[in-house]
Amino acid sequence: MTCRTCNAPVHTQFASPGLVEAIVEGGLDPAGDPGWADSGAASPAEYACWAGHLCGVTCLRMALGAGAPDLFALRDGALKYGAYTEDSDGVIKGLVHAPFARYVSEVHGLDAVVHRHLSTDGILDLLDEGRAVMASVHYGIRHPERPAPGRGGHLVLLTSRTADGTGVHFHNPSGTTAATRAADLPVPVFERFFAGRGICLPGPPATRG
Repeated sequence: MTCRTCNAPVHTQFASPGLVEAIVEGGLDPAGDPGWADSGAASPAEYACWAGHLCGVTCLRMALGAGAPDLFALRDGALKYGAYTEDSDGVIKGLVHAPFARYVSEVHGLDAVVHRHLSTDGILDLLDEGRAVMASVHYGIRHPERPAPGRGGHLVLLTSRTADGTGVHFHNPSGTTAATRAADLPVPVFERFFAGRGICLPGPPATRG
């Protein structure tokens, strides 16, 4: 699927977009996702273990555009750079922004810059410069009508301002519907979920020469 607003691809961190809601809100075991092999995972078990952690590489996959590697190929690259770690008990930690930015820059040739302290005004400035922003938000952003449960812990890809200039357009790897996978929010609503940090990248593929 390609977003009509920014002409960038829309991907989810789970292989079957129609099952995202059942997985993230209904308790469905990701191993039951029939599309698991499309992710590049070696097995349903590996897919189930990792898919919930791959919002960041899903954002990268969208930023890379058509022809991007599959999700687990990007995971493998990020692992080699230390952007994810997995301990002997199988506990996965990441995405760690600094090594991830090095991976993106050195392997994929995208100028990735870590912003440890980033305001929403700063996001708008970056978008106005033609950049995209991987922003740390709470996954509850897919329900913006509800109070924000917290800030951070999940990554979305902001690609532009909204048409009226007062909000942001972003792609959410764990969006449960088409409207939450490619979403518009007023800046004050977005800010309730935003942790004040992120990684900026070159803008959507359609805007790059």
